[in-house]
Amino acid sequence: MKLRFHGDSLRLRLSQAEVARLAETGRVKDTLTFARGQTLSYSLEMGAVMAAAFDGRRISIVIPVAAAKHWMESDEAGIEGASGPVKLLIEKDFRCLHSREEDADAFPNPLAGNSG
Repeated sequence: MKLRFHGDSLRLRLSQAEVARLAETGRVKDTLTFARGQTLSYSLEMGAVMAAAFDGRRISIVIPVAAAKHWMESDEAGIEGASGPVKLLIEKDFRCLHSREEDADAFPNPLAGNSG
């Protein structure tokens, strides 16, 4: 799961395997280790309403179950919402149009077949 920040917005990009895990278990999480004992964990789970929380070590994002299921089962690229001042965007991670090893589990890019 890729985590990106820009101002007051937070974006998560999920691979196909992560979307499948979210569908199966209702939750995906990852951890960034800066040094021993210094980590930042982040998770995405399905729940009642869109929400984001940060406790100093963990970022927790919740997306509504119905919206999550529709997104996972459709061709829609993402889900947008907000939690207070934080804008949220949850996206399927599409392959780059130029080949990269880290894209092995990414979703096929819908623009890959287009010439323009």
